[in-house]
Amino acid sequence: MDLLNQIITRAKANKQRIVLPEAEEERTLRAADKVLADDIAELILIGNPDNIKRLAGEWGLKHIEKATIVDPENNPRSEEYAALLTELRKNKGMTIEKARELVKNNLYLGCMIIKTEGADGQISGALSTTGDTLRPALQIIKCAPGISVVSGAMLILTHEKQYGENGVVVMGDVAVTPNPTADQMAQIAYTTAETAKSVAGFKNPMVAMLSFSTKGSAKHELSQKIADATQMAKELAPDLSLDGELQFDAAIVPSVGEQKAKGSKVAGHANVFIFPDLQSGNIGYKIAQRLGGFEAIGPILQGLNKPISDLSRGCNEEDVYKLAVITAAQSI
Repeated sequence: MDLLNQIITRAKANKQRIVLPEAEEERTLRAADKVLADDIAELILIGNPDNIKRLAGEWGLKHIEKATIVDPENNPRSEEYAALLTELRKNKGMTIEKARELVKNNLYLGCMIIKTEGADGQISGALSTTGDTLRPALQIIKCAPGISVVSGAMLILTHEKQYGENGVVVMGDVAVTPNPTADQMAQIAYTTAETAKSVAGFKNPMVAMLSFSTKGSAKHELSQKIADATQMAKELAPDLSLDGELQFDAAIVPSVGEQKAKGSKVAGHANVFIFPDLQSGNIGYKIAQRLGGFEAIGPILQGLNKPISDLSRGCNEEDVYKLAVITAAQSI
């Protein structure tokens, strides 16, 4: 069974409630129909009910009627949500008038549904920027306890079964934080390991903190930052199998790991890779994807209290479907 089917099986076994705030968008609505047909999750579609039903009919979608549709312009809970949003943001100057407008915004409305325990996760980005997706999430859902940074993980499905977890590795941060501090890197290591468990099904994440240096082989402030982050990550998650700083070959090839980092339980066996910054992470996964021909699934946003997933505006229907599956698994 391939990874996606494994994730689907886990999601089906514990069905979650996922909000799609861009439900009137074609790729999103078509993917929603497939999610409902495959019985993967309960869906809450935000949009004009008449328009959603009309589009479903035009496009031959047979399962949309199984979803709950919430109309942002005619929502019986609008005043309740506005009052709660005012309370949540009162220190930032939120007024009830402004809140009433915001809860008509599909992205804010979706986060309010999650905040009031009406849903477990949300997917947007087919029409919205990453900033638009993250803004209400950070204001309403907020970061998980002990976490102050949001990051993005990528699942890489390689053809090399001897590496990672039967050929699957997880990389972070590839999407959000340009130049993390050592403390933020430690948090990213922890949250990426949690994503590896919840989404990819890893029983024992083996986390490598990547650098151009292995265990002090080069002396530079950049490699020292990775060494500091490694120590902080071990303090944050003492039971996590993690080591650094490690060059990529030392992290993934057993013979090289043994030579360069003798005695390390992670070196040569890593299945989770933490990049020093966003440039290297984003470039790294795209090299693997484009030159290696490996499948990249994500980015999977992590570090929030509840899963809020961000699509690329260039996504296709299958991308939306896959991220819905992943968000459901992440919510469990």
